[in-house]
Amino acid sequence: MTSLILPSEDGGTREYRLQGGTAWARPAAPLTARRAYAAAHVIPEVLADNTPGAPARLDWDATMAYRHELWSYGLGVADAMDTAQRGMGLDWAATQQLIKRTGVEAASVVSANSPATAGKSVRDLVSCGAGTDQLDIDALPTGEAGIKAVLEAYREQIAVIAEAGPKVILMASRALAKVASGPEDYLRVYSTLLQEVDQPVILHWLGTMFDPALAGYWGSGDVATATETFLGLIRDNADKVDGVKVSLLDASHEVALRAALPEGVRLYTGDDFNYPELIDGDGTHHSDALLGIFAAIYPAASVALQNYEAGNAAKAREILDSTRELGKHIFSAPTFYYKTGIAFMSWLNGKQQGFQMVGGLHSGRSVCHLSRTFELADKAGLLRDPALAAFRMSDYLRINGVGV
Repeated sequence: MTSLILPSEDGGTREYRLQGGTAWARPAAPLTARRAYAAAHVIPEVLADNTPGAPARLDWDATMAYRHELWSYGLGVADAMDTAQRGMGLDWAATQQLIKRTGVEAASVVSANSPATAGKSVRDLVSCGAGTDQLDIDALPTGEAGIKAVLEAYREQIAVIAEAGPKVILMASRALAKVASGPEDYLRVYSTLLQEVDQPVILHWLGTMFDPALAGYWGSGDVATATETFLGLIRDNADKVDGVKVSLLDASHEVALRAALPEGVRLYTGDDFNYPELIDGDGTHHSDALLGIFAAIYPAASVALQNYEAGNAAKAREILDSTRELGKHIFSAPTFYYKTGIAFMSWLNGKQQGFQMVGGLHSGRSVCHLSRTFELADKAGLLRDPALAAFRMSDYLRINGVGV
């Protein structure tokens, strides 16, 4: 087996021998036992100015190919979300193009009627985030004018998604967090938008570990109080809510919220630490999935879902559990840099030409952190071509001064 020199915890180096890849089968029919979206990352042009503050220039062929890869495993794609670097490098101009292009590609998958996606609609295959990141927060007015600006920004982005065809995800808004004076402002904005949409949407609650600017979302820093506001919104607009994505990394909170949701409203787990047990369920309820970690572990995630489809829940849970340590590592604090690990695995697996990210975010994790990502990905059987991954990892380490 291939081996290479990795940095060790004591500041030295050690030899690591790869275990080798696992053959993960694509589904022969659509997955229905759980609904799952993988939140996909974006791939920049290698020769673009991929530095902090520079406009995002994407490698559209590679970015779209990654989405086709996810669809081929029977997963939906959650696009233009946190994983795609919304608010961390992906500007609104590039986001609009991403939404439109992904909608076109999803429509081509619908037309192809492949076994893994047969009978699926564009809305089944892709959901896109509508936010307010086209606003300049520093120039945002306070009071009523600020609330109106937030509403108009949401409306603009919802219109782009609706025209492109995907399902809308109402993302948490930094702008709203800044201008809202209490829960009534959140309820006003979201209730207005929910009454205006013509198709049910997914509501998005992102915790401060993913974005510190969202502190006090739903009008309170107390999670229990915020949850009551959130639930009240959903109960009053249940016919317009397909589901909720909650990313608080708190399994007990998610279980309680899941049980309290109105009938027909899904809980899409966004818990990249505790997803195995949440997707598996408690015998009464289970969570569906809208996860960034699924963009890294999609072959294993697909096979786990295929086992749920076949009634083999124990095997499904075993597979999901085998990826947990990798998920916890990629999403370790500071959690908002998890995207770097997703892109690193994409590069190791030959899905992008270089290990780069828009906004210079490829520098968001250390050499030791990414070395551990490599090791855990191998142990989970998620290095598709171990020889290629080892070759690229060896180059990365050498360039960074490890073992030279």
